[in-house]
Amino acid sequence: MIKLTKLLLNLTKMWLKRIKNFLKKPKPKKPRKKRKTRPKPKLIIRKCTQLPLKLEKAISNPIMEPKYKNKWESWQTFNPAAIYLNNKVHFLYRAIGEGGLSVFGYASSKNGIHIDERSETPAYALKRGFLESLTKTNAPGYSSGGSVSGCEDPRIAEIDGTIYLIYTTFSNWSELRLTLASISKDDFLNKRWDQWKKPVFISAPNEIHKNWVLFPEKINNKYAILHSISPNIQIDYFDSLDELDGKTFIKSSYSRSYIKDGWEAYFRGVGPSPIKTSKGWLVLYHAEDKKDTSKYKLGAMILDLKDPTKILYRAKQPVLEPSLPYENNGFKSGIVYSCGAVVIDDTLFVYYGGADTVVCVATANLEEFIEPLTQKLRKTSFIKKLKK
Repeated sequence: MIKLTKLLLNLTKMWLKRIKNFLKKPKPKKPRKKRKTRPKPKLIIRKCTQLPLKLEKAISNPIMEPKYKNKWESWQTFNPAAIYLNNKVHFLYRAIGEGGLSVFGYASSKNGIHIDERSETPAYALKRGFLESLTKTNAPGYSSGGSVSGCEDPRIAEIDGTIYLIYTTFSNWSELRLTLASISKDDFLNKRWDQWKKPVFISAPNEIHKNWVLFPEKINNKYAILHSISPNIQIDYFDSLDELDGKTFIKSSYSRSYIKDGWEAYFRGVGPSPIKTSKGWLVLYHAEDKKDTSKYKLGAMILDLKDPTKILYRAKQPVLEPSLPYENNGFKSGIVYSCGAVVIDDTLFVYYGGADTVVCVATANLEEFIEPLTQKLRKTSFIKKLKK
């Protein structure tokens, strides 16, 4: 009995000791939650080649539409030449009406947007005899911009009191010639349209060319005609434009070249006559986009003032695109086509045909427009701020 009592006592002491040791053992620490750390700012490298250039389309577009009461312009009115004289913008716009003959109408605007005056009869139309002087070919005929024959896509410039007009004479696609006409500034301003001098062909027969322009002032004391921008800039110089007498022609070449890193699928040709700026000659041109060759878009480049065969700068993106209904609903969808531009009080006004049907305008501050074009930006880096 005594032995049993001692055994129970020893067992009791052993368990009490174990319990005591267990109670003294520190409680296991809970794992600490990891502290949230703010991610380091991300370094982003961007290759900046040029800031975007854009022309702002007027909310009142289109500024001219066909007049159905006038048969000669009842179908289409588009692609106007423009010149700023005596505090007015003067337009010669392409018009097509019944019969499919293409002629030029006249209009004017004091502020460059709202039309204040518009002629009821054509300001310029080719005589049948002149059209018949085109070389005849066996090529099948088809319309150009909606017309079957006539004058199309005018460009206008004034030098030393004379208004010069360059346009395309058309009668079947294979019977197409660049043509030069002129009128005195006084006769033009007073709308004496019967005083136009007899037109002369300035492109060679049996060749197809379009989009030739006269620089608005002499370069190195010579008249300068820009007649190709693809595959390179081609300009012919003349002491007098009388040298182009209908027997002497400008020899031009054109191919559908493109720039490897440019947006252009290929170049169509020059738009308005070049505009003189502080950075060089601003040239707007037509091209088709690599992303969508069904649309005509407007590009921009700067040429050297003394030697305009040198390209100083070129926009990396189009400056005008057909995105609105009046540029896509008409005779030909997806077209912005410019033949005229002027500068009024530092504002650039670019006039263009929308969908080969109506006349539109887009504007920009001239210096603000060309400044990004002439900036050569390096690779730049910046730290992007992340929200907390």
